[in-house]
Amino acid sequence: METKNILLSGVGGQGTITAAKLLTTGLMEAGYDVKMSEIHGMSQRGGTVLSQVRYGDDVQSPVIERGTADIIVAFEEMEAMRYLDYLKKGGIVIVNDTKIWPLPVVIGKTPYPAGILEALKDKVRVNVINATDMAEELGNPKVMNVILLGAVVKSMKLDDIDWPGIIAANVKPKFVDINIEAFERGGALV
Repeated sequence: METKNILLSGVGGQGTITAAKLLTTGLMEAGYDVKMSEIHGMSQRGGTVLSQVRYGDDVQSPVIERGTADIIVAFEEMEAMRYLDYLKKGGIVIVNDTKIWPLPVVIGKTPYPAGILEALKDKVRVNVINATDMAEELGNPKVMNVILLGAVVKSMKLDDIDWPGIIAANVKPKFVDINIEAFERGGALV
């Protein structure tokens, strides 16, 4: 199997790394050769968090090169634009329809860019999901990342993996049911 590349980008505290670790665990249990890398850019202060997951028969490097990502998962709108040059021709962007203002916007030094979703739709295939509101409707805003994970799994046709089992083995017992529901909701959106 040809190596597949999934780039997940968010802001510190959004659960980007947790989603990447669940994805990696599921892919490994399914027998794929998997490599994952993480970059934490001042994540505790609202900075970018980037996880790269590569899987296939024989993966040599954990790093996704520009123009080779099959899918970009942006946990926040601006993060989708920040890493768009990593997407390969014909790739897909899944973006959470939410804005998290970085410090320069908060202190009034610069405005939050307008029209991000429209600009994305003009350039690439985009699946916009309001995972933040959906997670709040489920009763726990922290499951937003698992909603996006469900959308990724469905988009990459990885449904045959035991994702409920992966979730159950990797989250605290009291949060298993809500995470499985979040995962299923995300998958249903694709």
